[in-house]
Amino acid sequence: MGGGIPIGVGGGGLGLVLLLVIALLTGNVPGGGSSGGPLDAFPTVQATGTNPVEDPDATLKDFSDRVFTDVDNTWAQIFQQTGKTYNHPRLVLFTQGTQSACGGASSAVGPHYCPPDQTVYLDLAFFRELRDRFGASGDFAHAYVIAHEVGHHVQNELGIMDRVKNREDGIRLELQADCLAGVWGYTAEKRGLLDPGDTREALDAAAAVGDDRIQQQTQGRVTPENWTHGSSEQRMKWFTRGMNKGDPAACDTFSGEI
Repeated sequence: MGGGIPIGVGGGGLGLVLLLVIALLTGNVPGGGSSGGPLDAFPTVQATGTNPVEDPDATLKDFSDRVFTDVDNTWAQIFQQTGKTYNHPRLVLFTQGTQSACGGASSAVGPHYCPPDQTVYLDLAFFRELRDRFGASGDFAHAYVIAHEVGHHVQNELGIMDRVKNREDGIRLELQADCLAGVWGYTAEKRGLLDPGDTREALDAAAAVGDDRIQQQTQGRVTPENWTHGSSEQRMKWFTRGMNKGDPAACDTFSGEI
């Protein structure tokens, strides 16, 4: 299964994923993109064809779809500007479990990307757990997770599968996806989609899903030898780098210290 953000120890880790590795992107972030208001405005729109009384997740589904579409379109523009072909990924929203070309996935896996079917899978329950269990609330915390998973699709589009050789390579891959999420955040900020405090929400989410934070909360101790995604500090560092630079070429997590 592709890269993902785990809810618990082992979820979305190397034992579950077909990992990707770095092929350094080039080019500049486009100044344009889809238009719209601040991300805070998105959740107020009801999902098409759903009744929030009948479907309590209607607003969450609508917000996820809108953010996913914006992230996807942003990367399509970046690839176009650099002369690269970009195939749009699919989005599947699920609760409890799902099936994909990578096999079955329970809610323990959390959000993840499956390279064979080029699909981002988002467990809606994860976002509630991110808020209630790990204390990362807010719409941009949610958006960060989606942008991270689309970042794995960007890596897949570069044709770089089957190159990760060890656990450290896998961690570097995940941190790169955090940086790519930050690159999208940069474009969203330039287009006026962010409200004050949104960046802080994303950083709180990045910290919440750091391996050290999750291990401390789930097993009462930190075991770096079992990390799959990087520490809270590392995840915040690389998201911030992408957010500040706005350039995919700044996301080379495979050179030097992480």
